[in-house]
Amino acid sequence: MGLERRVFLGLTLAGAGSWGLDQWLVGPPEEAASRLPAKVRISRFDATGRLTGTVELPTIRKTDAQWKASLPVDQYMVTRRGDTELAFAGEYWNFHGDGLYLCVCCGTALFDSKLKFNSGTGWPSFTQPIATANVLESPDHSFGTNRTEVSCRLCGGHLGHLFDDGPPPEHNRFCMNSVALRFVPRENNLT
Repeated sequence: MGLERRVFLGLTLAGAGSWGLDQWLVGPPEEAASRLPAKVRISRFDATGRLTGTVELPTIRKTDAQWKASLPVDQYMVTRRGDTELAFAGEYWNFHGDGLYLCVCCGTALFDSKLKFNSGTGWPSFTQPIATANVLESPDHSFGTNRTEVSCRLCGGHLGHLFDDGPPPEHNRFCMNSVALRFVPRENNLT
């Protein structure tokens, strides 16, 4: 949902004397964090994109104030509050570098550029994550829609949504927000 609609809904809710807009849209951040398991298993990758192993780590839990202090506003609004950046406005929608896309909140490897494709939607799109262990898929029924939300498994940061209109054979389109990702160039393995 774009910022304009959120502002409209916020004014509507404020006028009705209801909760704050953020709580109505996604619930308090601390509530979302409390749903994360204490520990998760994620896959680790080196700078060439090669799997180096699987590790069990405690989930990253911060208060809303800590997330606000550690992230720029746009990254905070998308990753911690479930907002969506405007189409064709993000840094990576038309970016073609070779490398890995990491979570901006915790640095977990999420996507490989080799799995990126031009979906024509204005958001970076991938056929699959670098490892299914590193992302969390959950139902999202907000605003009368049936979608699948995609989050970082280690920190719970909202990344985007999964749709079934991607290329064959799986037809997956992991439609991500650029501000939720940090690109790191692939290092060539010369040995």
